[in-house]
Amino acid sequence: MKDALLLSGGMDSLAIAWWKRPELAITLDYGQLAAEAEKHASAQVCKELGIRHEIVSVDCSSLGSGDMAGAPPDAAAQTSDWWPYRNQLLITLASMRAISRGMQILYIGTVHSDGESHIDGTPEFVQKIDELMAYQEGHLRVVAPAIGMSTAELIRSTGVPAGLLAWSHSCHKANIACGNCRGCNKYVETYLELGPEYSGRS
Repeated sequence: MKDALLLSGGMDSLAIAWWKRPELAITLDYGQLAAEAEKHASAQVCKELGIRHEIVSVDCSSLGSGDMAGAPPDAAAQTSDWWPYRNQLLITLASMRAISRGMQILYIGTVHSDGESHIDGTPEFVQKIDELMAYQEGHLRVVAPAIGMSTAELIRSTGVPAGLLAWSHSCHKANIACGNCRGCNKYVETYLELGPEYSGRS
């Protein structure tokens, strides 16, 4: 089956690019503050792995909230990085491109910890969005192959080389890592968990 990946350039989707080697990777510029760094990281990873890479740009910044949009958090937000219906938006946009390219599967980089802070990171959400996409014309399937793993478990189990992982960009607030957002915190915590093999320290 022809497969595509929603590639943000973060650790999780980067590891899945290494693992699954999809035919197509789709990176979205939807008006997020770190869009340029995400596109750069994704392009470099695809170049190294020989994956066809396409960028979809749709400015949704006026609909965003929280860290990723540089706006006050929405009243419904439980965390500083919550953007209303963000994963639903991203999966829909990526699916539109994937279907137009004849893809039958769209991989997403959701991991276990995503569901601890966002409903759209839970297995239940992935099941529902998969059923919704499969129900419609095109019958695209949405698959989260790492949803039962932590980021460190995903990286270790797939054997992502440290040099490739170094391209990842996880900051929510800027194209140069700010060091004080939830994305940056997860990035540092993951490297600490992975240990010297990935940090370059002995």
